[in-house]
This record gives sequence, C-alpha cells and structure tokens, in this order.
Amino acid sequence: MAPAQSASAGTLSNLRNESAHPKHLRVEAVYELVLLAMASLSLGAQKHEAGIRERLDASAAVLGQLITAPDRPIPKQVLPEVRCIVVVPSLASFALGIGVRRGKGVATCRVTKDWSAPAPVAFTGGSVGFQMGGEKIDLIMIGMNQSAIERLLSSKLKVGKNISVMAGPVASEASTDIQWRNADILTYSRSHGHFVGISLKGSALKQDKDATVTLYGRYIPFVSILDGKVHPPAGSVAFLATVRKHMGDASPNRQGK
Repeated sequence: MAPAQSASAGTLSNLRNESAHPKHLRVEAVYELVLLAMASLSLGAQKHEAGIRERLDASAAVLGQLITAPDRPIPKQVLPEVRCIVVVPSLASFALGIGVRRGKGVATCRVTKDWSAPAPVAFTGGSVGFQMGGEKIDLIMIGMNQSAIERLLSSKLKVGKNISVMAGPVASEASTDIQWRNADILTYSRSHGHFVGISLKGSALKQDKDATVTLYGRYIPFVSILDGKVHPPAGSVAFLATVRKHMGDASPNRQGK
C-alpha cells in the first residue's frame, strides 16, 4: 500500500476510535451512577433498620423503667387487666407555649398465652398549656380493651372522642380508686425521670407504615400484627421479653373484644 493510502487509513481508524470513545464514557458514567444509587439505597435501608431496632430497644427500656419506678410504680392489680400496650419513647413537643407533640413507638396486644409481634406506630397531636420547646416525654398508653387501640390506629378516631382516656393510677392509689377500671386507655408519662401529667385530647395514633415495611419486609395491616397473625421479627426479642417479664404470658380475664 502506498504511504499516502496507509496514512489515510490510519487517520480514518483514529477518527472512528475517537468517535466511539465518548459513547464508551457515557456507558461507564451510567454504570457508576447505577452503582451509586444502589449503594445509597442500601445505606438508606440499613439506616431505617437501625432506626426501628433502636425504637424497639428504647421502648423496652422505657416500659421496664415506668413499671418498676420506685417512687410511683404501676400497680400490680392493673397489669393483669392490660390488653394492649403502646410505648412511645421520647415523645417530643415543639414550639413554646401551645405545642405539638410528635413521637414514634410500638404497640403489642395479648394473644393466646403470649403477646403479639410489635406494630410500629406514630403519635401526633396538639397539647394545651405552657411547654418548653424540645421537651421530651416517655409515654405509655395501656389499652384496657383491644378494640380501643384498634379504633385509634384505624385513624377514624382521636383520643377523647368516643374513647375514654385517663391518667393511670399509681401503687398508692389503686386500692382506693377504681375509676381506672372503666377507662378504655390509661396513660403514664415521664420527663427527666419524673412522672408528669399531659393532656392527650385530640391526639392521634396511627400505624407507621414505612417502619412496618422496614421491620417485616412488606406492609402488613396493624390488625393482622396485633391479632397475632404475624411471627415476631428477630429485632423484637428484647422488647417482647420485657413485656412478658412484667405482664406475664397468660391471657387476661378481660379480653375486650
């Protein structure tokens, strides 16, 4: 081949390579973006899983501390009557003056000789009265009948509307005050290690759907969870062990259905 022809062929080959190169770079860039997206999703999933585990562990700690508080423990005669428990650790109030309370926790109900798998819940509602911004309160809602908790979680009702709620009795009061037996829900709340009274009127309790998917790998209606139709996940072992320790395994005399 003549030198001129050889040079021309070489130039054509180089031009072809250069024209293909940008396409190759685009493919690599897309591949890297896909990898980054997958890594981001994985990290996000791990963060959510860690969050629900922390919520369960915090709920177990709060439940144990409130039930066994040396100054004002929950009376022993109340515990056998409990049908469901909702624990919301670090319920926070925002703004100064009339604030809004928000928090996330878990609920469990008695089933045959045991307790159901935990159902993640979200708590929101207004509160009246002067409050310091950012105040955090540990809250326990004790359902004396399961239907009250399920009605609340259905998002159709709010606390105080067709559901009777009252502050739960303490050990020194339970023997003389029996009004608590007529309530649908008893509440216990604590701030900075001390029991405090808060108004839950108008507050709403809803199923935390995102946390439910994280905990169980798919969305499951809260009724199926609280009725004992779902096997408890591994991350709930400590929480349910705490519930069994203080509440016992046997079904209560009052089924509330």
